[in-house]
Formats: sequence, structure tokens, C-alpha cells
Amino acid sequence: METRQEDLQLCTAIRTNLESCILGKQEEIDLLLTAVLAGGHVLLEDVPGTGKTQLVKALARSIGGQFRRIQCNPDLLPTDITGVSIYHPKQEAFLFRAGPIMCHLLLADEINRATTKTQSALLEAMEEGHVTVDGETYELPRPFLLIATQNPIEFEGTYVLPEAQLDRFMMKLSLGYPAEADEHRMIISRDGGHPSDRLGQVASIEDLLRLQQCVTEVHVDDSVAEYAVKIVRATREHQASLLGASPRAAVALMRAARASALLRERTFVTPDDVKRLARKVLPHRIIVQAEARMNGLRAEDVVEAAVQQTKVPVRLER
Repeated sequence: METRQEDLQLCTAIRTNLESCILGKQEEIDLLLTAVLAGGHVLLEDVPGTGKTQLVKALARSIGGQFRRIQCNPDLLPTDITGVSIYHPKQEAFLFRAGPIMCHLLLADEINRATTKTQSALLEAMEEGHVTVDGETYELPRPFLLIATQNPIEFEGTYVLPEAQLDRFMMKLSLGYPAEADEHRMIISRDGGHPSDRLGQVASIEDLLRLQQCVTEVHVDDSVAEYAVKIVRATREHQASLLGASPRAAVALMRAARASALLRERTFVTPDDVKRLARKVLPHRIIVQAEARMNGLRAEDVVEAAVQQTKVPVRLER
């Protein structure tokens, strides 16, 4: 597989756009782009005001296509997302009025404020790429990417995401507070409005589809694939795990590793790609036993232990 130079320039242009909007978060932006190229959904969890929504808006402006934003709250209904069939007297038939989910990039802001019933309306779309309303199935535009945000410090009026939905997010990311120098630059640059409002489109949906196709062509050696599977299985066998990473997690890890290799201008996946991304793709899918949580053990610790105990494949050549 040969990646065209124009495709690599597109990746650089999108990354530059995002970095000009969200300062000092190169690693987080790289991970977001990795998920987007891999066709995965992303959960951004962080305290208010760290730029989660602005990052998604900047991504939408950079790649073009249809962008919709849902402000989640407890009275949001599933049909407010998927759409509804309305009876039209003149035509004597029910007509489907599409909801905001019919787009390329959907931002579900503060998703944990929506009820569990409304959250579940996203499950079919995230996994299958279509929605079903009144027994009729409607395909979503390609590609369809869901990026959800949530605030981890508020508990009143919030609903914890069920494990089945968390497992459908390829990554769970956190931006965190900016460094002092970046925060100073941020304050100065806001005099003329938010930087995302001045961003221009640097790629198209057709470009993104082509890049996603390039990701599927990145080579994965059998030994590297086996290495990824062993890490995932080690999370299930950890003594503190109540629920380890699923087979879907193994597939997501491999897709993310392929996308990461492409962003680094490689045509093959290395064990380092798998090792680095396992720490971002797996933790939110793992449930730690209550006793272990009381002792301070986190899902991230389970993944770290799995990575450390899994032997890295090495090939000797003469």
C-alpha cells in the first residue's frame, strides 16, 4: 500500500487547523484524528471550559460535510435524535422527518445528561450506521462519526453511560487544563473571537473516506495482531477485573493502530502502536471489582499491567 503525498498533506492540514484552535494539546489531537481515520466514535470527558466542544467544531469546519450538535438534557427524547414519522393529511401517508443524527459528524454535548432511553437511541447508529423508526430502517450518511462530551464532576441530573454504549466508543479522551504559556496565548488570541470561527475547510468528506480506505490497507503482521489479542485477553484474566475488554475492543485497537501508523507515514503497524493505543482504547471498557476500586486500583492500572506482562514480538533478521 502506497499512501499518496497529497493524503499525508491532508492529515497535516487537519492537524494544523485543530492545533491552531486548541493550544498545547498535540497528543490529544493526534488521538482524535486517529479515531476519526479509523472510523471510530470518541467520548471526551473533562471538566467544563477545557475546549471539548470547540475541538469538535474545529474538526467539523476542517473536514466539511454535515455537522449537527445536540445539547443533551433529561427531557430529550429518542425521536429528537433519530427523527419521527409524521402523518401528512394531503398525501394520506406517514412521512419521515429526519433528526439531527442524519449527518456526517454528530456532537452529543453533555451526553450523560440524557436519560438512558435516549442514550440507547445512539447504540444502533454507532454500531450499524443506520437508525430504525417505526419499523423502517434509514441509512446514515457515510462516514458517520459521533463525538460525545461529558462532565465527570456533576452528578445531579446525570445518567451514567451503560457499559454497552461505552464499549462502542473507540476512545475515551481527556483534554485537561492547558499549560500556563498556552493559557496566556489563548487569552490573547480571543480578542477577535474564538479561533475556530476563523478556520477554513482543508479537506472534504470524499477525502476523509479515501483516508479511511487507506487505513484498511495498512499492513498488520500476524505477530503484531497476536500481541494485541494477548493484551486484550490479559485484561480479562487480571485478578481485579470484573469485566475485561471485549472482542470489539480488540478490533478497535487494531483499527486505531492502523490509523496511527498512517498518520506517522508508515505502511505497517508496529508493536509500539499497539502498546501506546491500548492505554487509550481499553480502559473505559473495563470494570474493576469493587474491593480493588476501594484499594485505589483503576482500569488504567489493569491495562498497564496487561501491557507490561505481555511479551513484545521481536523478529530477528540476518
